[in-house]
Amino acid sequence: MNFPILSAITFLPLLGALITFFIPKDKEKTIRWTATIFSLIPLALSVYIYAVVRADPGEMQFMEEYTWIPSADIFYRMGVDGLSAIMLFLTTILSTLCYYYSIYTIKDRVKEYYFLFQLLQLGMSGVFVSLDFVFFYLFWEIGLVPMYLLIGVWGGARRIYASIKFFLYTLTGSVAMLLAIIAVYLNVGTFNILDAAAAQPFAGNFAAASIAFWAFFIAFAIKVPLFPFHTWLPDAHTEAPTTGSVILAGVLLKLGAYGLIRIVLPIFPKPFAYYSYNVPIIPILAVISIVYGALVCMAQWDLKRLVAYSSVSHMGYVVLGISAAAASLAINGGEEMTTSAIMGLNGASLQLFTHGIITGGLFFLVGMIYERAHTRQIKDFGGLGAKVPYYYGVVLITGFASLGLPGLAGFWSEFFVFRGTFAIIPVFAMIGVVGIVFTAAYILWKIVQNVFLGEFDQDKWDKATHHAELTDLATFEKITMWPLIILMVLVGFYPSAVVALFNGVSTALLSNF
Repeated sequence: MNFPILSAITFLPLLGALITFFIPKDKEKTIRWTATIFSLIPLALSVYIYAVVRADPGEMQFMEEYTWIPSADIFYRMGVDGLSAIMLFLTTILSTLCYYYSIYTIKDRVKEYYFLFQLLQLGMSGVFVSLDFVFFYLFWEIGLVPMYLLIGVWGGARRIYASIKFFLYTLTGSVAMLLAIIAVYLNVGTFNILDAAAAQPFAGNFAAASIAFWAFFIAFAIKVPLFPFHTWLPDAHTEAPTTGSVILAGVLLKLGAYGLIRIVLPIFPKPFAYYSYNVPIIPILAVISIVYGALVCMAQWDLKRLVAYSSVSHMGYVVLGISAAAASLAINGGEEMTTSAIMGLNGASLQLFTHGIITGGLFFLVGMIYERAHTRQIKDFGGLGAKVPYYYGVVLITGFASLGLPGLAGFWSEFFVFRGTFAIIPVFAMIGVVGIVFTAAYILWKIVQNVFLGEFDQDKWDKATHHAELTDLATFEKITMWPLIILMVLVGFYPSAVVALFNGVSTALLSNF
């Protein structure tokens, strides 16, 4: 194909934002439906890319390269492999669902909301297709301001504090990454991400390589977020509007982990291996995130804050799988070690996708009950299962997927992570498994038991919600959730639909070493 399909997926949201800008602000219905329908085009293109890339997921495809700033050796470079293709699909489907859900829930400053959300989609999509460091960095920064404003304008009572904290944390990481990008360029003479990986910057200077490695790693760890860089996340999630929380958990957190796989592991394999095996700082932080995040969830009584901390725990599995693959590079273990490394990296990549659809769904569900009750306090609920059975059923499926029930998407990502990690760094795998137990505990106890089971107390409901009407899911809420539920079940029964793409990427990446 000569058609620049990656540019189309990336910049169509910008075109949509410009169209939104010129629609009169009093035409709110037109703005809502225009943005929503327009978002179906990138979604359809991402499905097409998935179908094509599936044939050879380990190779970069749909490559685009144009001279941009020749005097600075900066090029317009785009390409996708199996990992990028799945991340693009995740971005476009969650964005479309957020646009659609917002039609019925966003009442104030509609024009500004959709304008900013489309700019946010531009930034997210651009990160997943960029193959030039400067290009990557620009898209990384583009998404910062829209999310800052989405939290600060449409968020909760402490939205200003949460948005500023989010901005400062992310900006700090961005500065570290920019310095590391410049250092890599000065060493290898190119901003091309693939060429930089082939050149192995600072190959003869481990100290310099380690400094650049940690600059990149901290920038991405803040975004993941990995303990102890996670403290911005609960506040941002809690105060963000429902769709802001969905896209923050579903896509923005994935940018950090994607950077670890796309940039840090291939460009700095020796420092990554050293700090994953010889001096295992990274797997230590990963298992702390897993166990600590799950334990903190058990202490939460705010439903949204509980789901927010669950992201800290679940993204720890991603970092654990990546660190296991890196640690294998420090061990001469033959074919079995290579197989385990690929398996761990497959699990980490799959967790990016499954966490996106599962936790995105959980934040939608929290928003749906909050729209009715105007409270997120778990103690204010109880016995809702008999009153809203459809909502209860959807929460059960999503919650069981989150705790890793076999037959649902969350099981396979955790299974592959531990399958790979046990063979390479078994101590950390055994510690990380504890997180699964705690996850089951807070899902079953805090959410299922306290919110849905028992006898419904009408007086308690009226007092907590000021006599709010309790209704089951509306049609638009069902339409929002069903694509995610279908994906959870589909990947649960047929994980090869996405694992095959990740396996091609993992095999190609690790074979280079």
